[in-house]
Amino acid sequence: MREEAFLEQVRERGEYASRSEAGQAARTVLALLGAHLAGGIRAELAARLPETFALVLLDPLRAAGPLSAERFVRAAAAWIEGATEATAAWDVSAVLSVAADAAGEELTERVLLQLPPGYDLLFGRPRAAGDAGEEQRAA
Repeated sequence: MREEAFLEQVRERGEYASRSEAGQAARTVLALLGAHLAGGIRAELAARLPETFALVLLDPLRAAGPLSAERFVRAAAAWIEGATEATAAWDVSAVLSVAADAAGEELTERVLLQLPPGYDLLFGRPRAAGDAGEEQRAA
């Protein structure tokens, strides 16, 4: 996916006034996400993103441990200027849903298996309550 198309999709989904705002959100969210993905999956996802954002994902912010989906949103709010938890949830979902579209369903499912429960909603891929556990047992 080209950078312009990626940013335009994030801008539309996040209802940002400019691509610059969309880019700031994308860089922050992908840097946080990169800290939560293991090398192989992170590299596969990066390969499907525009180079600018792939580099951000591959050089993530440092995390002491995996964050729950709620804590991930709070962390994004802390990094995005002027964000609240509510607006950060919107930002995170806009970026991660576009990343999921770029990744495709199979890779997105593998990404979700590496993350704590609740990220499926942030990626715009809600699961039924029993789905996550059964997929993890099958993996």
